[in-house]
Amino acid sequence: MSIGQAGIGGALRRRYPGIGAETLILAALGLYVVVLCVWPLARLLATIFADGATEGISFLMETWSGRAAQRATWNTLEASFLATVLSVLLGGAMALIVALTDLRYKALLVFLLLLPLLIPPQISALAWLAMIGPQSPLWLIPGLEALRPARNPLLGRDGIVLVMGLEHAPMVFLAVRAALRSLPADLIDAARAAGSRPLGALARVILPLMLPAITAGAALAFVSAIGNFGVPALLGIPGRYPMLSTLIYQRLSGFGPGALPEVAALALILAGMAVIGIVIQTAILRSRSAATDRVGGMHAGFSLGRWFWPMTLFVWALMLLIAVMPLVSLAASALVPSVGMRLTWETLTFDNLIYVVTGLGSAQRAFVNSLFLAGAAAAITVSVCAPLAWLMVARRSRVAQWLNIAADAPYVLPGIVLSIAVILVLLPPLPIIGISLYNTIWILLFAYLARFLALALRPVVAAMAQLDRAGEEAAQMAGARPFFRLRTIVLPLLAPALGAGAILVFLGAFSELTVSALLWSRGSETVGVVIFSLYDEGNSTAAAAVSVWVLLIILALAFLVSLLGRRLPEGVLPWRM
Repeated sequence: MSIGQAGIGGALRRRYPGIGAETLILAALGLYVVVLCVWPLARLLATIFADGATEGISFLMETWSGRAAQRATWNTLEASFLATVLSVLLGGAMALIVALTDLRYKALLVFLLLLPLLIPPQISALAWLAMIGPQSPLWLIPGLEALRPARNPLLGRDGIVLVMGLEHAPMVFLAVRAALRSLPADLIDAARAAGSRPLGALARVILPLMLPAITAGAALAFVSAIGNFGVPALLGIPGRYPMLSTLIYQRLSGFGPGALPEVAALALILAGMAVIGIVIQTAILRSRSAATDRVGGMHAGFSLGRWFWPMTLFVWALMLLIAVMPLVSLAASALVPSVGMRLTWETLTFDNLIYVVTGLGSAQRAFVNSLFLAGAAAAITVSVCAPLAWLMVARRSRVAQWLNIAADAPYVLPGIVLSIAVILVLLPPLPIIGISLYNTIWILLFAYLARFLALALRPVVAAMAQLDRAGEEAAQMAGARPFFRLRTIVLPLLAPALGAGAILVFLGAFSELTVSALLWSRGSETVGVVIFSLYDEGNSTAAAAVSVWVLLIILALAFLVSLLGRRLPEGVLPWRM
């Protein structure tokens, strides 16, 4: 807290002696969370049920019964389910290989596998389009020339399933790997002593115990898939495969604020899918979880023996294909003069990379806007996280714990749902000041602050739980007030986690598209919006050039946050071994 805030707190305490400093901090945090996270979602529900529950349900059924809505709903469920199956197969298999075998160079392997977590969905889709398209460098490999397609096969359902499945596989990998790392070695040793071979121990002991973790990862992948906008926008709209997120975007873009009641109903259906997915996950976890003895150490892993080199070649070839080749193809698209040309020494040019940052006005504005929005969101969010985590963990405030749950809602629900909720709140003039934030950059900042609060809280809460509280307790016994203890003791100790939280928020907000797609206006473009707009206009080389700059910034920030890794609690950075 700043000195000015402490002065305000002191003035209030003098006027109202019964109010403590902790109560003031909690009240301020409560107002912040309610305005950002609770008010918009409550307004969304109020829009649907303004005329009563019966009328609201009737309106929902009428909206859903439309042919376009039913088709988009079915497509959303179909593509999300198939993508989740792919995520479970890939993420689960890679977690087993990494955690239970003697494969080498696992740290690099894990980084490549988790790379999709760092890459925005629209850039992933653009990279895969560049790799599979007719002008891809892939078809220059001897023997593959005959397989070059005349039309990009990723446009449509199959492409959406493939890209979303690969993009969300890291979520399953992280969930299963965490469970495997806590699996006692004595259970596997007992199965081996009873005569089971590695595959037998895997089938009879390991996989049954991993079912809750697989379920948790699958639920995360499914909820992420139904709310994904970048991939369906780039692959589904031109492929004529509408999903709910793209239908909402097209309706609001085509009809403006007049379509708000209809898109609010569609957004509520999308939110309902996410909630149902989370509820099913919770029910399965409660019914199928089994207690295990955690005293034994982690299993050292099975020796691959004669399968070592075949497995090594297969795994690394797979990682190169799904993690490296798409990015190489994207870079190749940015280094040719125009669409349709192949990259050769004669066509190689850096003109596109230079043009998008020096000559393309929309891209220049987008980089400035995105840097401002991501930086402001990171700074404001982490300043809120420190006192909230302190109240949750150190002071064990039940109200603070409820605020933490409320902060999760905008992050768990699909981003397109949050966009509609924010529009409903900020379209009318704000109370007292009488100014509308709609069609301004501030509506984007409002949405980012709501969206990424939970993301910044995770490392801070984890770090707060591991702090030695002896220093703060001694200061408290000496009469130090809460503001002073926060500023002089807690904040310095939380600095690495706050820095990591700020960078994670910056990474998420810098190239965000799902929330921004419905909230941006001319002059407030973001890099995610510009990439989508350039591709939609047919200028894929410029879109690829902007994407390359975004990737360079994201990877540089990921490297920076990795430098803080040794001072952070385990699990904060997913790519740490």
